[in-house]
Amino acid sequence: MPFPRLTLAALMATLPLVAAADDTRLPRTVVTDQADHVPDAATRSGKTLREATPATDDTASLLRGLPGVSLYKAGGVSSLPAIRGLADDRLRIRVDGMDLIASCPNHMNPALSYIEPAAVAHASVFAGITPVSVGGDSIGGSIVVDSAAPRFAAPGEGMRVSGEAGARYGSNGDAFSANLSAAAASEQFSAHYTGSTARSNDLSAGGNFTRSTAIGRVGHTLDRDTIGSTAYQTSNHQLNLAFRQQNHLFEARFGLQDMAEQLYPNQRMDLLDNSAQRTNLRYEGRFDRGRFEARAYHEEVDHFMDFGDDKRYWYSAASGGSAAINGVPCAPIAANCAAGMPMYTSSQTDGLRLQADITLNDTDLVRTGVDYQAYELDDWWPASGGGMWPGTFWNIRDGERDRWAVFGEWEGMLAQPWTALFGVRYERVASDAGDAIGYNPAGGGFQGRDADAFNAQDHQRTDNNWDVTALARYALSATAELEFGFARKTRSPNLYERYTWSTWQMAALMNNFVGDGNGYVGNLDLEPEKAHTLSATLNWHAEDDAWGLKVTPFYTRVTDYIDAAQWNGTTNTERDVLLEDQFTVLRYTNQTARLFGIDLAGHLPLGHTAYGAFGLKGVLSYVDGKNLDTGDDLYNIMPINTRLTLTHQVGGWNNAAEVVAVGGKHDVSDQRNEIETSGYTLLNLRASYAWQQVQVDFGVENVFDRLYFDPLGGAYLGQGTTMSATAAGAPVWGVGVPGAGRNLYAGVKLRF
Repeated sequence: MPFPRLTLAALMATLPLVAAADDTRLPRTVVTDQADHVPDAATRSGKTLREATPATDDTASLLRGLPGVSLYKAGGVSSLPAIRGLADDRLRIRVDGMDLIASCPNHMNPALSYIEPAAVAHASVFAGITPVSVGGDSIGGSIVVDSAAPRFAAPGEGMRVSGEAGARYGSNGDAFSANLSAAAASEQFSAHYTGSTARSNDLSAGGNFTRSTAIGRVGHTLDRDTIGSTAYQTSNHQLNLAFRQQNHLFEARFGLQDMAEQLYPNQRMDLLDNSAQRTNLRYEGRFDRGRFEARAYHEEVDHFMDFGDDKRYWYSAASGGSAAINGVPCAPIAANCAAGMPMYTSSQTDGLRLQADITLNDTDLVRTGVDYQAYELDDWWPASGGGMWPGTFWNIRDGERDRWAVFGEWEGMLAQPWTALFGVRYERVASDAGDAIGYNPAGGGFQGRDADAFNAQDHQRTDNNWDVTALARYALSATAELEFGFARKTRSPNLYERYTWSTWQMAALMNNFVGDGNGYVGNLDLEPEKAHTLSATLNWHAEDDAWGLKVTPFYTRVTDYIDAAQWNGTTNTERDVLLEDQFTVLRYTNQTARLFGIDLAGHLPLGHTAYGAFGLKGVLSYVDGKNLDTGDDLYNIMPINTRLTLTHQVGGWNNAAEVVAVGGKHDVSDQRNEIETSGYTLLNLRASYAWQQVQVDFGVENVFDRLYFDPLGGAYLGQGTTMSATAAGAPVWGVGVPGAGRNLYAGVKLRF
């Protein structure tokens, strides 16, 4: 259905409720997309967000320290959050109510990269047992991130003008960012602009870690402690317009991103341009018996990848061939001269959401709604010479993935002291793609054979998916609650998992969104993943929440889990023997997996003294993941880790000393030749002082400049001949991506 018709349908659906409206006015601050669900969502807002933003340009990192949350290392502003071992497309991530999709064979433009940290007003993480009203097409949980809600002037206040300007600097990478927010509002109309710019050079590790200084370009090298391909430059802009009349609110949000570059230390390619435009329309009505919301959104993305400054650009015989450490510039592009490897992706997303929250009585609430999303994708690689010659390689052509969903959810009181939530969601996911064609259909790494085999099959697939959530909470006392539940969640394969088709090593290496250096081939016969999760939470706390402890054990079993098997491009079959300690080609395949673990989170006041108030807070997470079909460990599972923070507050000062301890990662995926990492401990210090309108932040991360390797960082591919797994100067298997060395940062915010 075309986007204008979606918008019209959403508006027409509101008419019956509009006619039944009462005269209750909306509150001055309207919070969007938040509901008081029975499961306790881990949240970040207000003071905790303001403390975290000066140290980062990566919005996903704002979630660091929440129970069960870890981050896959990626580009400088595009980390991929994981919840209890499940990451990326296995999570539903909503930004200002929009379900945004990474349109890139390396997932370089994930949803959270489209909102800068300073613009985030509220973030919620629903882990495991997720209400069906915030879930869908995901098995690991949901992340809901919202920018500031519209604010209006109070009666008689006249025009209300406000804003904030901020800037931050980080010594590691010479990083700088600035942001501006300005708003003007009357009692009925609100206009709000937010904008930001951020850039950084390559980061430095806490010591030498590379074996070579060569990057594949004549006359250019990197120091052995420089983490190649970690630079970035990006800007974001958003204009929010809102109008309210009695109990009706209408919003229009217009967003624009211009990302000039984001280099990747664990991918063979780099992002060299990403432009996105978004329109997000919303209506909310509040009535005697509840609330109704309609949202329609549209996004267009144009994405370009090639080799950044730290990777070899010239290839093939005229550039020195595979035996050359550095590629020599050559011309013209032809079978013996390759100028880079341009890769383009273009996508369009249209979405619609209708939801009604109906209050049945003082204790019972029903949520019901409809979701629709239409996604179109083209992924093509123009000829650039050498093996990428003479035509255009279509990685995915005319890709489509459409979702229709309907859900119903009841939340209420069974009998004192029991409360409960039960929901059901049905989702239909239909996908399709056009025919494949390689650079050279007549040969070139089995391109013709693979394309013919792919094109001979029916590409259309339709999945009928069901989600169920059942959860109960029992109040043991005024200071303790026990919450436990069960969830069945389903996720259909994404377009890259189903429709990438070439077993040619070079092409397969370009399809990888997990950063392990391997190549991946799609599988048309993939079934949706189905996860069954049991979880319980004991919440023990003071009546005023001055201290508290949460303990959450969990168990998840996933049938048709999308893992990978090592693939032989010559025979187009699974390998009988694993290729160990090297980069390889894998094919997505359905298997069975299980994950279990425990999350702990607590906070405790240590006392008030003449020097201020001291407190202690901490989290500890452990997860174990296993492929039950092969006995292999699951890929990129965060080892046991803890974060302990000593807090101090006196006057306008808020200070913290934080210790991060991570165990060694030795349970690794043999299929993917995953790299083991050693355990480490880091110390971070931060301080903040706030006046009425000014706040100054500063701190030191990795105080002792420790050299360590990120357990979820993947393989280091940040420099050299990255197009190949075996040529001279190609990245050496077994080197992980190190974490950043010591970083001194400072930031300032001015509110007006």
